[in-house]
Amino acid sequence: MKLWGGRFAKETHHLVEDFHSSIGFDRRLYRQDIRGSQAHARMLGRQGIITPAEAEQIVQGLAEILADIEAGRVQFDVAAEDIHMNVETMLIARIGEVGKKLHTARSRNDQVALDVRMYLKDEIMVVRTLLKELITTLTDLAEKHLNTVMPGYTHLQKAQPVTLAHHLMAYGEMFARDLDRLADCYRRTDVMPLGSGALAGTTFPLDREGVARELGFSRISRNSLDAVSDRDFAIEFAAAASIIMMHLSRLAEEVILWSSDEFRFIELDDSFSTGSSIMPQKKNPDVAELVRGKTGRVFGDLMALLTVMKSLPLAYNKDMQEDKEALFDAVDTVKKCLMVFAPMLSTMKVNEDQMAKGAASGFTNATEVADYLAKKGVPFREAHGIVGRLVLYCVQQQKAIHQLSLDEFHLFSPVFAEDIYQAVDIRQSVARRSLVGGPAPERVREQIQQLREDIR
Repeated sequence: MKLWGGRFAKETHHLVEDFHSSIGFDRRLYRQDIRGSQAHARMLGRQGIITPAEAEQIVQGLAEILADIEAGRVQFDVAAEDIHMNVETMLIARIGEVGKKLHTARSRNDQVALDVRMYLKDEIMVVRTLLKELITTLTDLAEKHLNTVMPGYTHLQKAQPVTLAHHLMAYGEMFARDLDRLADCYRRTDVMPLGSGALAGTTFPLDREGVARELGFSRISRNSLDAVSDRDFAIEFAAAASIIMMHLSRLAEEVILWSSDEFRFIELDDSFSTGSSIMPQKKNPDVAELVRGKTGRVFGDLMALLTVMKSLPLAYNKDMQEDKEALFDAVDTVKKCLMVFAPMLSTMKVNEDQMAKGAASGFTNATEVADYLAKKGVPFREAHGIVGRLVLYCVQQQKAIHQLSLDEFHLFSPVFAEDIYQAVDIRQSVARRSLVGGPAPERVREQIQQLREDIR
């Protein structure tokens, strides 16, 4: 008979048994479940709800179960439904009647809320570590390319010259914001719900604060109804993970473009590329493409969690069992993508000459000409029109701006002088943009330094 079967006259139908069970996926919570149960048992013993000897017997029995699970000696039972009932059933089988006292003053509702929070706290720290490793990779790569000039784009059209370092550090800023979001998510996950019971707490004199301290929580939940029915922390993680994946996907798209023959800005290492089954010349950026594709999975996980929770009345409902697969998938996917992305970037070859060639074409220095005129007293809007006509002339003559003679410049404005050639030099253009946040090498170096300090 099931541990909750006293009220029932019939056995659970075999179809319901399988449909109802979550052990196939929530088994990964076994460490958190056992650790939480041990803390609960110790507290029951300290409070005189069970004897200290009984508490120690339960704690030891749970430790043995943990060792057996870790050694692969445990076969989980679908009939026991979930990780909580599996562990409790095994405990009773090992230590007898005393094992039945473990669940005193506890419900699976507050138990699962505890387990998931403990699990997610651990995983948030792992994801944060992986993000820091990726940021470190970006800063190291940027430091090598402070003077590697490349075209910056808007609308995927060449716009103004920047450096590869400046471009990479834009992603460094994105991932730094992701770190902050995860820190916020951790703070709201770090709430201990045990003691809330099924929904209305318990009449037993529990020491909730003591359990929270033992399990490493900074505070306890303040409302038992909310504690057992809240999954905001899981949704918030999925949202943060979705933004991480969106950032990874944007960078993945650039890696894919840059490695194409049309750009040839980079070449991915053979160990992070794949070939074609029919076209022997192909070297495909499959890792970046998969990251881009897996982004949709995590977005879907977020939508699944929101949809599960969107119309649930208080308190716990069985719908909430559906939270775990989406949460686990979001955790697994973002971790795998972060793990593979950093080494893909660190091993790629940068074609500096091709980037410089790209920066020198497409009139990326046109804004410099407009600024040049404005600094000589021409109203900027008028200067903008002058340079627009100058660019059209260059297109018709198939010339770059720096290839024009001074006489040709004078066709558009008498203000132009010999110093225009210094103004349109691509590298000097980048160096002059030395405001905080700009692409000038000294400013990017400062940004690298600051970001490294921020993630320590």
